[in-house]
Amino acid sequence: MPGHNDSTHPADSMNVANGGCPRSRRLGEFREALRADLDFHGANGKHSRHGWHPFPAKFPPQLPQFFIERLSRPGDVVLDPMFGSGTTVLEAARLGRRAVGCDIDPLARLITEAKLGRVAPSEALRVGNTVVEQARCRIHERPAALQAALTQRLDGKTRAFVDYWFRPEQQLELVALLDAIESCAPGRLRMFMEMVFSSTIIAKSGGVSLARDLAHTRPHRVLGKEPKSALEEFAKKLKSALANAGDGVAPIEADIRAKSAEDTGLPCCSVDLIVTSPPYANNAIDYMRAHKFSLVWLGWKISDLTDIRARYLGHEAAATRVFNPLPTPCENTIARLRHVDRKKAAALRRYFGEMTSVIGEMHRVMKRGCCAVIVVGTSNLRGIDVETQRGLAAIGESVGFELVHIGSRRLDRDKRMLPARWGGGRATQIEKRMHEEHVIGLMK
Repeated sequence: MPGHNDSTHPADSMNVANGGCPRSRRLGEFREALRADLDFHGANGKHSRHGWHPFPAKFPPQLPQFFIERLSRPGDVVLDPMFGSGTTVLEAARLGRRAVGCDIDPLARLITEAKLGRVAPSEALRVGNTVVEQARCRIHERPAALQAALTQRLDGKTRAFVDYWFRPEQQLELVALLDAIESCAPGRLRMFMEMVFSSTIIAKSGGVSLARDLAHTRPHRVLGKEPKSALEEFAKKLKSALANAGDGVAPIEADIRAKSAEDTGLPCCSVDLIVTSPPYANNAIDYMRAHKFSLVWLGWKISDLTDIRARYLGHEAAATRVFNPLPTPCENTIARLRHVDRKKAAALRRYFGEMTSVIGEMHRVMKRGCCAVIVVGTSNLRGIDVETQRGLAAIGESVGFELVHIGSRRLDRDKRMLPARWGGGRATQIEKRMHEEHVIGLMK
């Protein structure tokens, strides 16, 4: 955990003695990095545990690695205030930086902490196989006890959700797996096993529920679907994760916080680099719609998850929140959108208003002379490109950052988990906006 440090970045102390050359050089290096090829097509995005669990719209690990290596040093504090699947956090820790991450999504925290745990593959395989065998025995020998356990775990609303999306056979297998995990897997191993358990539910294809397109956060129920065996899928996911577990048994240290990006709890001037990716402006990717499919099995109630979802950036629950006037590019875009859709214009104002608080918090915690990288996709709302990147860049300047450059990267649509489709006739709104991302470079 970063300690309180009001001192400036070492580069700042050189600015006075050397006429500002070190900062100018750093600025030039940052601008050059933002103009580099940031596509990383063909790169392995699943190395070093990055592919353990499906997660929509995550950027390739090579992207944060690129900026971490060029804009920070070993021992520096690297922050991702909305870390999602933990790509920046894991890369920063792996590269010897002091990684800090914030996220209010409980599944995001579970996935990231499991990745950081770095369990011994041989021990995890042994325990995982024991979990599967014990679950199988419980199903055959104590089905009534499992049914009782299922009733005890779920309240009425949560049970209704489970009954709607999961067949009785899969429900029994899933509760048997959980019972075995709780009996056999201590400490970090339990967290790893719960992550594997979640990945059997939130899968790219097939899966153990009646949902399709679950990994893209757009689930729809298919009664004719034949769900897979949860025991068999767990065993497959276990072996797949361990094949990319890496060497060594020591955990990778990082500071993981159940905090909002607007209130990280970090001291002023304590962060050396920020690399992050905020959600889309119109909530195109509704993470909780998919995440609750596994979280309800891990002890979360539907009502609790609904409350967490209401705290997501740009959510309509913030409709009564009053925001200060926004920078001119934001206000102009909102005005254009208001002419065709007042409701979407109000949602965009909420998004830009809340991102003002987030970027303001980023500025507060960052040391002078240091850099922030924001990777964002734009959105096409009612035929209007809202140019999210320009809005966020203007917000960055309004809170005190210097805009260095806005780079771009083409998305590898064969790999990146976005809710997109190929073929067909008229292009969807999603397809119109998700061909590229923008990389905003800010310096304090």
